[in-house]
Amino acid sequence: MFEYRPEHIMSYVATLGKREQLGPVPEGLRVNVHVTGGEVTGPKVFGTFSTMGGDWFTVRRDGVVILDVRATIETRDGALIYMTYNGTSDLGKSGYEQIVTGALPVQGRPIRMSPRFQTSHPNYIWLNRIHCFGVGHSFPEKSEVAYDVYAIR
Repeated sequence: MFEYRPEHIMSYVATLGKREQLGPVPEGLRVNVHVTGGEVTGPKVFGTFSTMGGDWFTVRRDGVVILDVRATIETRDGALIYMTYNGTSDLGKSGYEQIVTGALPVQGRPIRMSPRFQTSHPNYIWLNRIHCFGVGHSFPEKSEVAYDVYAIR
């Protein structure tokens, strides 16, 4: 009905630190994890992740993870780009119990997200104006997540 096309703007792998499990809250199980680094590869943005970011996620009792990520990308040319996103990942029916007991899922899970960007750097100001989606995967055995991010044009 409406014309659109996805445009690949970046891919990245983020490394994750130790999980901080706050415990059950009304919405599910609250867990925090810090971003400890990672690499962003083009085609439009290249750089690394600052260690100031993290994911403040909730695992619902049905095993669905609700992401709340905030991170900063430092580009190769010195720009700082603040990225936030919400998203979901389905750990399966036993996912909640696995996380409560401290077990990592045996296999990683697909992740879907919708990032927003903020920057004042003139080379990347266009990021402030676009709407994006991302598809990714978690790799708990390596403490990593990987994504491809697309602008909707």
